[in-house]
Amino acid sequence: MSTYKIDPAHSEILFKVRHLMISNVTGSFKKFDGSLENEAGDFSDAKISFEADIDSIETNSAQRDGHLKSDDFFNAEQFPKLTFVSTGITKESDEEYKLQGDLTIRDVTKNITLDVTYNGTVVDPWGQTKAGFELTGKINRKEFGLKWHAATETGGIVAGDEVKLILNVQMLKTA
Repeated sequence: MSTYKIDPAHSEILFKVRHLMISNVTGSFKKFDGSLENEAGDFSDAKISFEADIDSIETNSAQRDGHLKSDDFFNAEQFPKLTFVSTGITKESDEEYKLQGDLTIRDVTKNITLDVTYNGTVVDPWGQTKAGFELTGKINRKEFGLKWHAATETGGIVAGDEVKLILNVQMLKTA
């Protein structure tokens, strides 16, 4: 059994949401943790868990960050973390996987599928084994209770429902 822990200094957890339906707003979580356990050398049996602190959300706008932490969206006070726990993984090729898991935001849990690209494993200059992955996917924010909605004067939508997830993670082998 091998155990890996996410290396936060070399990882990023991003999301993108359409704004006014003409551009994307990118946000990130600055505080997060995750682990991976596997027996197969190719990660085809990986078990993954992840959590992010809602209070660490950052979108380049303090006002927007505060709104996202409010009950209109994440309600950081009542639900301080979002979590993901894998329920299965399918190896598509040497570098491509489909990762299924339960994503919990607020008090709503839904099974989602993420596309995973395995970028390789190396031993760094300090003798530590590290594995790199990029995970992408989409969710509908309203399905997770992030229901705030506003329209422009012309009836346009201020914030889109679809949220693109982009996780670039480096995992450090700990055992």
